[in-house]
Amino acid sequence: MEKFGLNQLREMFLSFFETKGHLRLPSFSLIPQNDPSLLLINSGMAPMKPYFTGEVEPPCRRVCTCQKCIRTGDIENIGKTARHGTFFEMLGNFSFGDYFKSEAIAWSWEFLTSPEWVGIDPDKLYPSIYLDDDEAFEIWNKEIGIPAERIFRFGKADNFWEHGTGPCGPCSEVYFDRGEKYSCGRPDCTVGCECDRYIEVWNNVFSQFNNQGDGTYTELATKNIDTGMGLERLAVVCQGVDSLFDVDTVMNITDKVSEITGATYGSSHATDVSLRVITDHIRSATFMIGDGVLPSNEGRGYVLRRLLRR
Repeated sequence: MEKFGLNQLREMFLSFFETKGHLRLPSFSLIPQNDPSLLLINSGMAPMKPYFTGEVEPPCRRVCTCQKCIRTGDIENIGKTARHGTFFEMLGNFSFGDYFKSEAIAWSWEFLTSPEWVGIDPDKLYPSIYLDDDEAFEIWNKEIGIPAERIFRFGKADNFWEHGTGPCGPCSEVYFDRGEKYSCGRPDCTVGCECDRYIEVWNNVFSQFNNQGDGTYTELATKNIDTGMGLERLAVVCQGVDSLFDVDTVMNITDKVSEITGATYGSSHATDVSLRVITDHIRSATFMIGDGVLPSNEGRGYVLRRLLRR
């Protein structure tokens, strides 16, 4: 597997889905439009909600994006784990009533494993599915050829995707095994473990329901596909580095922070965590301010203020 740079991977993904008939769209603003359920865009799907619900006609039934995102739910883990960041880029391919599970799964596998694209060793990849999604199991098992013992079934907490109100549904993730070096060492360490050995790189969401916000769900008019893949996580896998903070473009920022502060990255765990937090929050603040968010005492402005004060 070639050690592709982060910018290369972004372009590869978008180009791949253009070959599958998708329209490439630019990233939307981090400030949600007409969506009171979110303070900040936190996924590639979030700006697409009107297309999924049918409120707005999409520019094409197949689109792909690389969406800038902010998530603060894991803020206390920033810098301490290999995979958490408040700012990240989310690669996504979307179908609005066009293709569904078979194509989405097949294309995710092709992009990740084909020597013409990323070229990851298939033996290091493990799919997961929603507990009772037998259709997804059959596709992975019969169409892609993944042995049954390598397909993991998880419950709603892990394999049913929803953020706020709006489109949601069962999902199928793809995990990469980084090897025993990153294992927690427990005998039961396997796909789904909270340690850094098995890292999720792709999530196919089969968006077919609408979360009403009151605990109830309705069927969407059409079945849709919402794919999410963290660009930085994919770069971790391709570049063989320890964390998303060690990929090429992010490390450029850390190097500059180290130069300014005099702190040396790699000198101690505590120093590394501090440098990672600063790097992460610089990225988040820069993109938030660039999209018009200013520090304040409430709402998204308070999120920015909190990041700056940390």
